[in-house]
Amino acid sequence: MESTFGTTLLLTFRLAAITTVVLLIVGVPLAYKLARMHSRVKPWLEALISMPLVLPPTVLGFYLLLAFSPAGGLGGWLQQHLGWKLVFTFEGLVVGSVIYSLPFMVQPVQAGFEAFPKQLAEASYVLGKSRLETFFRIILPNVKSALISGTVLAFAHTIGEFGVILMIGGNIPGETRVASIAIYDEVEGLNYALANQYALVLIGFTFGILLLVYGVNRRANKNLVP
Repeated sequence: MESTFGTTLLLTFRLAAITTVVLLIVGVPLAYKLARMHSRVKPWLEALISMPLVLPPTVLGFYLLLAFSPAGGLGGWLQQHLGWKLVFTFEGLVVGSVIYSLPFMVQPVQAGFEAFPKQLAEASYVLGKSRLETFFRIILPNVKSALISGTVLAFAHTIGEFGVILMIGGNIPGETRVASIAIYDEVEGLNYALANQYALVLIGFTFGILLLVYGVNRRANKNLVP
């Protein structure tokens, strides 16, 4: 039982960590692009990215299940040509989690980029710095609070995912059975004691990580005061 408990929690945090890293790689450039975009397409892109915020997780999970299924177009092509199986696998959970948690990374980071003074970037260009160097050495350090917020929100949201994971991953021990699924499964089996253990770990962890990010942001805001 202890082994199963530890394995489930380890799988949960592993999924959240991998998803967050992927979201940093994908979401930060996307947020920067949206912050600098002045096109009629922008509201459409923002609405599309934000849909997981209001869309029932089971709806998104259902369509991802259809898309990832070997009988579907995308899932069949991936399995036939690349040997990738995304339904009821950990890899499928990562893809689904990235899609579902994308707005939790993009929105706060985009807000940080939009609040960044453009004069600082322009001054860096005048001094001969490249756009890439300016982005990494000037812009990113000045939106650190937004980056931290997006990272923590994406990580915490992935830990608490249920509907999407249940639809595309099921409940396979050691493969797709994360803590949220385990809690539901244990409650169904009237094993409230074990469900309580999972829940307490998640509550303690999420509270601790949120407390940390609020503390970091408060210190960063204090440093901005002249």
